Amino acid sequence: MEIFAFERAERLITRFGSSGLHATRIAAGEGAVHLTCLRVEPGGIIGTHPAPVPQLLLFIAGEGWVAGPDGERIAIAAGQGVRWDQGEDHTSGTGTGFTAFAVEGAPLELFAPENPVG
Repeated sequence: MEIFAFERAERLITRFGSSGLHATRIAAGEGAVHLTCLRVEPGGIIGTHPAPVPQLLLFIAGEGWVAGPDGERIAIAAGQGVRWDQGEDHTSGTGTGFTAFAVEGAPLELFAPENPVG
């Protein structure tokens, strides 16, 4: 067993006009999947860019918004996620701050809920 911290905010990212974005690479295997912890400060934004590979963004704390190619902002919060296909333009931001895991790599199919709510 190995205990480790993943919210270390090791790198400040400014690419694509991003602001208040800190990233910590967590893990990668022999395949094409990488896991990164992203912390976006209040008022921060991840600038619009095409997904270089299929991506999942999983919100684990805080809230913000996400937008796809049409630029329409959709509210999102801890416990929710978004998936973008390779090449899909997207952006996200927050007024209050959020922490999320970015899972990038091979195409990932989402599982249906085992116990649907409602």
